[in-house]
Order: sequence, then structure tokens, then C-alpha cells
Amino acid sequence: MSPLEIGGLAIAGLLVLIYLGMPIGISMLFVSFVGVSAIRGEVVSMRMLGAVANNSLREYLYAIVPLFVLMGLLVTVSKVGKDTFDVFQKLMGRITAGLGIATVFANAVFAAITGVSIASATVFSRVAVPEMTRHGYTAKFATGVVAGSSVLGMLIPPSLLMVVYAVLAEESVGRMFLAGVGPGILLAIAFSATIFLLAWLKPDFVFTAEKPVLEEEDIGWLALVRKAVPIVFLMVLVLGGLYGGFLNPTEAGAAGALGALLIALIRRSLTPRSFWRLLVETGQITVSVLFLILAATFFSRMLALSGVPRFLAETLLSGPIGPYGFLLLYLLLIIALGCLIDSISIMLILLPIALPVAEAAGFDLIWFGVLTVVAVEVGLLTPPFGLSVYIIKTAVEDRSLKVSDIFRGAMPFVGAMLVSLALIVAFPSIATWFARL
Repeated sequence: MSPLEIGGLAIAGLLVLIYLGMPIGISMLFVSFVGVSAIRGEVVSMRMLGAVANNSLREYLYAIVPLFVLMGLLVTVSKVGKDTFDVFQKLMGRITAGLGIATVFANAVFAAITGVSIASATVFSRVAVPEMTRHGYTAKFATGVVAGSSVLGMLIPPSLLMVVYAVLAEESVGRMFLAGVGPGILLAIAFSATIFLLAWLKPDFVFTAEKPVLEEEDIGWLALVRKAVPIVFLMVLVLGGLYGGFLNPTEAGAAGALGALLIALIRRSLTPRSFWRLLVETGQITVSVLFLILAATFFSRMLALSGVPRFLAETLLSGPIGPYGFLLLYLLLIIALGCLIDSISIMLILLPIALPVAEAAGFDLIWFGVLTVVAVEVGLLTPPFGLSVYIIKTAVEDRSLKVSDIFRGAMPFVGAMLVSLALIVAFPSIATWFARL
């Protein structure tokens, strides 16, 4: 068999193994080892695996993963998410569907601290959903807002998915973070507009009554300022240091983790036992992410050796499909896979194949990365996988709430994401203007 045929069989074998239930990282390592062995021999395959394990994970950059994960976990236990929601509830609670909009912007700010969508979904399911239902919003709409706005966690920097993409594409993590600002703002505005339209056109979808029940809030402005101080402190520390050029991404992660630890200690949210659990969880998440990156790097080298990316680039770009036809197929494939597997796995499977084609097409890889992350995040809201939806179902204590209700509540926000994705395709500067300054 030719190297090209071996590469094609390796991709097919990977999909079969994933379908049969083998963990994605192990599947990628297995097919990559077999593929390189078939092309160059077992000795070369062993040496390549050793080189990948030694070289791909020793970079200073990879320290960013545990640092941002730890910061996100510390922020979650210190109840900064609830404080963020309280601030925006006070500011927007009296406008039409104001609590929904407050949830969107609270999620956006929380995302700028944690960078993990699942953390946002977990926190705001317990904070925002009870408040919204208490004020006359339907449970379907309340959970849909939380599910939709939680995706901002993987787009607004710092973002774990942006880090993974930057590593695979060999792009600057800092520039990828900057590229997420414009699309993140666009999505927040699109979600807010969606809420306004739903409240106007389909009030029975949003409210249990003609209008929500408004109550006087006990939180005074002084108490509100105290709640806002930790949020502002972390944002200035991480984002200010990063965008001001004082800190590189890894240093910003370390500063953020330290700041989150100080807040948790001041608020007495940590015990020695709970802190140890957070460290263990950080280690588990970090190891799983780095293992997947190692497997994806080996898979990428195997594909390069087989010539599959070069063949796809020549076939797709010179044929009737063209560059933007390839882009459309790529985004549709990501959204389809999002119905079945998690975000990081999608990127690790597709990017080694798609990146060489995108580069050959002349696409800006930072713009291509933003499109990838937005499309991947759509999968968090679509059935049957919809990870954010299941996280919310687990976190919400309402037994009568069905998973199908949460999916229906999230569908308008899927539409908003698709519109935003189309706008970013049509106007690349939304993603690139800040990153290319």
C-alpha cells in the first residue's frame, strides 16, 4: 500500500475505534503508531513516539493549562460567579427580560476569569436559574439562557480551547486570546438581542405570566461594590497584565491562580481538604488535556508522513469546491461531530487534517482558529451530546425539568451562534483586528 492509502485507512480506523468506545487519546496513539510503522517501520515509529513525548510537552507554554484550570476552580469555589450575577442583576433586573441579559453579561465576565464553559454552566445553573424562575421566567428559557451564554467561556479569553488550537497550529497564545475578544462581544450582543426578540415575539416562551414578578432587591450599592471588587481585581490582574504587555500568557495564568487563591482564602472558602481536592482535580484535567495534545501531535506527524493533508489540499482547493467550499464543509463537519463528541476531541481529530489545507488556501490561521472554536462550541448545545445541557440538568434541582426542555430553550441561542459564525466568515476583521494590532 502507498503512504496515502495507509493515511486514509488510519483516519477510517480512528473513527471506527472512537465509535466502538475506545478513548480518543489512546485511539489516536494506536492508529498513529500502526500508520508510521506501516510507512517507515516499527523502529522509526518508536523513535517518533519518543520524540513527540519528549519535545511536544516540554515547552514552557504548557504550564498555562494547569494554571488557568486551577484559577477557574478556585474562582468557582469562592462564589465569584454568584457575585458577578448579583452585580448584573442589580444593573439590569428592571428592564424587559433583564435577568436573561444579566445572565449573558455575567457569563461573559465570568468567562474572562475562568476560560471554561463547563464551569460557567455549573455555576450559573445554581445561581441564575433559581433567580430567574422565582421572578416569573420559564424554566425552559432560564436553562436555555445559561446553556447558551456558557459557551462564552471558551471564546472570551483566557480560553482553554484557544490554548489547544494555538499549540496545534503553532500560533501565538496571546494573539489567539486577543482574537477572541471581538467575537466574544459579538456573541454576547447576539444573545442579548435574541432574548429581546424572544420576550417581544414569544413572551409565553420567556415568561410564565405576562411579565415577570419584580421584587425589591436587598443588595445595596455599597454591598454591590464589595461584590464587584474581586471580579474587577482578577480581570485587571489577568487581562490587564496580558493585554498591557506586562505578562505573557503563562505568567498571567500564574498571577490569576494566585489572585483567585487569595480571594478564596480571604472569603474562607477553602479548607485543607477542599484545596487538596482542587489540586487533584487540576492535575487530572491537566494530564488528560496534555495526553490528548501528545496523541494529536503524533497523529499530525503520521498524517504529514502519509501525504494525506497535501492530497486533500490539492484535491479540494483545485476542484470545483474551492477554498470557501472547503471552509463550509469543515464547519458543517465540526457542528455535526459536536452532536456526538466533546469539543477538545473534535479539534484534535480534525485540525491535523484541516490546518495544512487552510494554510494552502491562504486563510489567516488566527481567523480560522476563531471559526473553529465558535463552531465547536455550537456542539455544546446540540443534541444528542450537548454537554452543557447535561451539566445544567445535573446541577438544577428541579426534577420536573426534562433534558428536551433545556435543548428547546437553547435552540434560539444556537441560531444566534450560527448567525455570528456567518458574520465572522464574512467579516474576518471581527476576529483579527485586535490580534493583528
